[in-house]
Parts: sequence; structure tokens; C-alpha cells
Amino acid sequence: MRSGGSPAGSSRGLRLDPFALPVRFAASDAAADGRVREIELHRERVVLRRSLRGMHMALNMPVSAFSGVALKLMAGDGGADAYVAVVLAHKDPSLVLPLFVTREADDAFTEWRCWGEVLGLPLLVEDETGLREPFARLGSLRIARPRPRRRRRSALKRRRPSIQLRRRAAKLSDASPVHRGEREIIARN
Repeated sequence: MRSGGSPAGSSRGLRLDPFALPVRFAASDAAADGRVREIELHRERVVLRRSLRGMHMALNMPVSAFSGVALKLMAGDGGADAYVAVVLAHKDPSLVLPLFVTREADDAFTEWRCWGEVLGLPLLVEDETGLREPFARLGSLRIARPRPRRRRRSALKRRRPSIQLRRRAAKLSDASPVHRGEREIIARN
């Protein structure tokens, strides 16, 4: 069940598949012995294992304890190009988990959306002020302008008349006749 090493391609440092969970991988940790920690990522929980001064520890946390899936722009080392990282963000900086690292922004954007959908966490972007949500939300519902309805390939297309799509609502103007004080023009028996 080991996954998430460096795949083929010189521009990628880390790529975990969001649709192949659970996954187990190693990440760097400056405070841990050997500067490495083992991470086990499931849809509902995250297990971090590391050794600190000879003492082995394991943190078992629910995924809901994380703030969201963040997209970060990071400077390259020694004048190298900048790279984009998709991370599982947490309030504690030592618990931030890398999920995807690349130099291609389009790939990172796609992975960012996939990880947010799979884990059910909000999408975040890091800027000068910290982490923020790029889309307007109401609770867990993302708010956007409604899209026009497409009816072309619907199974119910043949059962619904399409004439209503072509009709326009009538507009009253000052020239429209108004019959006030007149008797009803209704045929009665």
C-alpha cells in the first residue's frame, strides 16, 4: 500500500492520487528524528507517525480537523523556478500535509479541486494575509450565479413542449389600453 513517491518526469516532486485512498507516504519533518514522518491518509482520518528524540508517536485525527485543501505558491531553491503545492491545511503549521507539488499551475489547479471534492473540505488559497476562500459560500454550499438550463440531451425532451422557451413575457406600456369602469366582457348563460 505504499504510494506517492516521485513519479516519472523531472518537474514533479510529489503526486498523490485522490481517487486511490487510503495512501501511505513519507514527508519531511524538521523536528522529527531522521527529518521524516510517515503519513497515512484515508477519506475520514489522517494518521501521522514520527519519532521525536527516540519517542515514537502517532497522531490519529479526523479529516474534518483540517481547515481545507490549500493552493500555495512557493519560491524555488537557489534561484530555481517557483512551484505550486496543494496541501492539506491545518491551523498548526507542523501538521500541514503536502498532497501535490509541481511547476505546472494547470495541473495543480485540477488536483486542488479533486482533493477538495474527495475529502469534502473547502478550497483555500494562500495570499499575503494568510489562507482565504476564493469562492463565496453559504455554509457548505458554494454560491454562484445560476446557469441557463440546457434541455437538448434530456431524456424528457420529447415529453416537454419547447414553445415555452420561445415565448416572451408581455410588457405593458403607457399605450396599452386599460378598461376601467366598464362592464365585464364575459359570456354567461
